[in-house]
Amino acid sequence: MSPVLSGVLQFLALFVALGLAYRPLGDYMARVYSSDKHLRVEKWIYKAIGANPSTEMRWPAYLRGVLAFSAVSVLFLYLMQRVQGSLPGSLGFSSIDPFQAFNTAASFVANTNWQSYSGEQAMGHVVQTGGLAVQNFVSAAVGIAVAVALVRGFARSRTGELGNFWSDLVRGTVRILIPISVIGAVVLVACGAIQNFAGIHEVGQFLGGSQQWNGGAVASQEAIKELGTNGGGYFNANSAHPFENPNGFSNLFEVFLILVIPFALTRTFGRMVGSLKQGYAILATMVTIWVGFTALMMWTEFAHHGPAFDIAGGAMEGKETRFGIGGTSIFAVATTLTSTGAVDGFHSSFTGFGGGIAMLGMQLGEIAPGGTGSGLYGMLIMAIIAVFIAGLMVGRTPEYLGKKIGTREIKFAACYILVTPALVLVFTAIAMAMPSTLTSMTNSGAHGFSEVLYAYTSGANNNGSAFAGLNANTPWFNTTIGLAMLLGRFVPMVFVLALAGSLAEQNPIPETAGTLRTNKPLFTGLLVGTVMIVAGLTYFPALALGPLAEGLAS
Repeated sequence: MSPVLSGVLQFLALFVALGLAYRPLGDYMARVYSSDKHLRVEKWIYKAIGANPSTEMRWPAYLRGVLAFSAVSVLFLYLMQRVQGSLPGSLGFSSIDPFQAFNTAASFVANTNWQSYSGEQAMGHVVQTGGLAVQNFVSAAVGIAVAVALVRGFARSRTGELGNFWSDLVRGTVRILIPISVIGAVVLVACGAIQNFAGIHEVGQFLGGSQQWNGGAVASQEAIKELGTNGGGYFNANSAHPFENPNGFSNLFEVFLILVIPFALTRTFGRMVGSLKQGYAILATMVTIWVGFTALMMWTEFAHHGPAFDIAGGAMEGKETRFGIGGTSIFAVATTLTSTGAVDGFHSSFTGFGGGIAMLGMQLGEIAPGGTGSGLYGMLIMAIIAVFIAGLMVGRTPEYLGKKIGTREIKFAACYILVTPALVLVFTAIAMAMPSTLTSMTNSGAHGFSEVLYAYTSGANNNGSAFAGLNANTPWFNTTIGLAMLLGRFVPMVFVLALAGSLAEQNPIPETAGTLRTNKPLFTGLLVGTVMIVAGLTYFPALALGPLAEGLAS
């Protein structure tokens, strides 16, 4: 079988699997967030934290819950790393230094999972399972909760109440993320991923020496790492490591875990607003971008540029030979169009255009399908921008889902789409102006610039993948990327929740002959164009200095 055909068949199998899971999972999540009943274990949790799950919250209270929980999580994870040397199960590793501890705490709480360390050489079992893995669950649940709050803003009228953050957080964790992760972990163990609490041990003889490996609860963390669109791995090689990703089936299964909740949330959205067609329109937009990016990535990476590429079947540098060009391309697009950050190949070794495609996927806002929750609310923000543009074209006040998009709403949406590009471009510009940055760059010229641009793009967009080649374990990069991750995660949430509150307070507007039909293919096309133009062109000058210049020169 040719490498190209293998890649296409893998993509088709993934497409079918996602299609089969779409309806049941989407409907189930809608029931989870619409139910008035609380499970017994949930009641125990509410009692332990002192929360009343039946109390409705307006957007400022909901936001305070998000920020307070996340601030405590950052502090807890930071302190856990700082005292790691005194904890049992530390595997002899010392405590993490303050700058790196801050970076890691910010990363995992912000659902970014950027790692400026090698997991097998820095983190013991307690920090991995009691700190990092816990944040993999709750940070993903926070993202879904904020998305559900925005959906309620569209679904409700004449009230500013958006639900209860603590209830949404607990339900997302207990009823959705934990059950699916348990199943996912069992599948990965069956594939060959390790699951233990073994210590460091020597294996084999290599050129007269031995190699050391440590065990860990890898399969369970791998499952939620992908399902929650997190990305942090037990090992530095991440999902290219056979302990995390043993074979071709596990590779495709991990991509499935990355995509299944973000895609299914569009059906949850349709259910909760009372129109499945609206959910299908958002889904169609996401699928169009995802399929297009995957096709472009495969074409770019399979393109032959000489005898060596012909023999290898494509640009195999930095690719895992077990998965080939097709499997690595599918994984790369899935992880950069979501806020996952897991990698099964080094994006720095991709072709110039291939690295640019991965970078652009993050710069679009990771909304096709995006992270758990963040992808849906990001795409709904872009939908508001799209109907606003359509309204300007025809001279009519824009409406979406029976809600008027007025000055207040469009200001919130505009601020949302400006925050992340500002963080990426400002931090990149400052870093490139500093002489010390050159010592962290492995490469010079366009590729070196891409390393820095990719790092801040990954951080501010809460992706977490690395271009590889940039030494980010310095006080400057640990601090600034940590700040970019926190600001890129929580400042946009302020505008999302403020927008949700504004929409929930409105009276519904009946449809008329002049109302834009947002459940039709025409709107899907408009939304795709809005995403590519409004989000994509923001970064075009920076991309021209990095991956585009490198691709045209090769």
